[in-house]
Amino acid sequence: MTAAALDRHHLESAIARWDDAVLAASLFALAPSRCGGIIVRGQSGPVRDRWFALLSGSIDDAMPRRRVPIDVSEGRLIGGLDLAATLVNGRTIAEHGLLAETNGGILILPSAERAGATTLSAIAGALDDAVVRVERDGVTATNAAEFGVIAFDESRGDDAPVASLLGDRLAMVVDLDAIPFSVTDSGTNPTFHRIARGAFGTVTIQDAEIEALCALSIAFGIASLRAPIHAVYIARAFAVLNDRTAVDREDLEAAVRLVLVPRATQVPADDSADAQQEPSTPPPADGAQASSDDNVQPEEPELQELLLAAARAALPPGLLENLQRSAALRKAKAKSGHSGAVKSARHRRGRRDGSRRGDPRSGGTLDLLETVRAAAPWQAVRKRDRQNRQSWVASTDTAPVPRLEVRRDDFRIRRFKHQSETATIFVVDASGSSALHRLAEAKGAVELLLADCYARRDQVALIAFRGKRADLLLPPTRSLVRAKRSLAGLPGGGGTPLAIATDEARALGRSVLLKGQTPTLVFLTDGRANINREGLAGRPAAISDALAAARALKAEGIPSIVIDTSTHAGLESRTFAGAMGATYLPLPHADAVSLSSAVRHASG
Repeated sequence: MTAAALDRHHLESAIARWDDAVLAASLFALAPSRCGGIIVRGQSGPVRDRWFALLSGSIDDAMPRRRVPIDVSEGRLIGGLDLAATLVNGRTIAEHGLLAETNGGILILPSAERAGATTLSAIAGALDDAVVRVERDGVTATNAAEFGVIAFDESRGDDAPVASLLGDRLAMVVDLDAIPFSVTDSGTNPTFHRIARGAFGTVTIQDAEIEALCALSIAFGIASLRAPIHAVYIARAFAVLNDRTAVDREDLEAAVRLVLVPRATQVPADDSADAQQEPSTPPPADGAQASSDDNVQPEEPELQELLLAAARAALPPGLLENLQRSAALRKAKAKSGHSGAVKSARHRRGRRDGSRRGDPRSGGTLDLLETVRAAAPWQAVRKRDRQNRQSWVASTDTAPVPRLEVRRDDFRIRRFKHQSETATIFVVDASGSSALHRLAEAKGAVELLLADCYARRDQVALIAFRGKRADLLLPPTRSLVRAKRSLAGLPGGGGTPLAIATDEARALGRSVLLKGQTPTLVFLTDGRANINREGLAGRPAAISDALAAARALKAEGIPSIVIDTSTHAGLESRTFAGAMGATYLPLPHADAVSLSSAVRHASG
């Protein structure tokens, strides 16, 4: 294909994808809450702005629209106590949250791939039940919340997309990436109909057509059962858009493009080549019978095959393969490496994690709004209690009456949470004749763990010990180049100062903890210490010092792993691991792959 032909092909593909995006806007405008919503993939820019402008122009101005911030609080999202009204009236007054305020309209979710589990669960529950239930701050209510969702997915590369908790409930997916802005003026214009909800009830769809959509969903490797249900709805909606009372092939093809193809995780098997290779039926020997068979008409292709062929024709080359590859990468990413611990803290670090009852004088930060919210429902009770107390004191008491009475139990302290980084610290025995073999294993393990954990922003460090010293060759880093340079050319041989190495590892682990990271120590040694803490030779004293250093490390609470690299698993390394409270792994013949796997599983 020439360069000009290739450019023309890309332009035609971009126009087709823009037309589908506009079609999705038209279908959404028919009845936003009926289809759940649309996932819009693509970065913020003029193309996405123009698409959203077209969609906004199709929606009735009276239809409410609400935008959900990424850090929206649970109270603002689902509703709860109306603090201002409660303080003014002296009694509990409830307020509607964003979901109830959007009833009958559109909920806009920017950066939906970053939305928290609490936000997604609330939205998913409202999509399922068309109501939002509130039970918090002394408020119990059930409010109508029927809306459609526009979820903007700005994930890139191997970033996690919109969570299936929400994505499965939104019917259509459009991709605006790689669409030039010039195309947005050359495609078809959206068609917006004002129709009654009852119009959908007049559109019929055959059982065979539903079965074809279900079969295609399976062929594309789509696990969710909601996908074919969405496809049936979109097919009927497309028929309504075109004033048809029965679903036809064009309606089904639109449903396949907008619902099933964007969710594909595998390439459907192509049976057409196999069908062409089947031997043709030999001509009958009897001429009379041959003439009678001339009236037999060839069978029409099945509907599923027609829809699959139409979907293939509409796809850019290699799209499904890229989708499959991306799904595999996301699956591998979820299984590889290990993320740091989720830490809750009172200091202002990480994302807000609500509040808890506490005394701000203990070092926490007072959450003023939540403190007032906790005190507000009790004002009427406290007012009566105050009046009862005042009836027992002298009338000369002129103490001012507080507008808001806050008691010790009302104080709320802010809490924050953050995902700590993981630092895997390798402590490698570089002594003895097998030092080079151990270092080769360590090098491979470090490289593999770096590749696994790079996306999670985990770190790797390296301590090598031999002779009378332990050296920090690689401070905690994510740089694979630095790891390779540190390991290259490291000499081996000499004594085994295991106690000195353990003390060095404990000090590094403590410094990692002070930075808010989660350390894991990985010792690669045969456990045969022969150099004590003072650097003097002598096996009994060296072993005693090594066990004492191991017990001190255990007291720090740092998770550790001891990998026995001796030819035959020995008692020394097992005893050393026991004193440390470490996981013991006898891997005398470990290669880089098995070592990396063992470390990953042992450290969680």
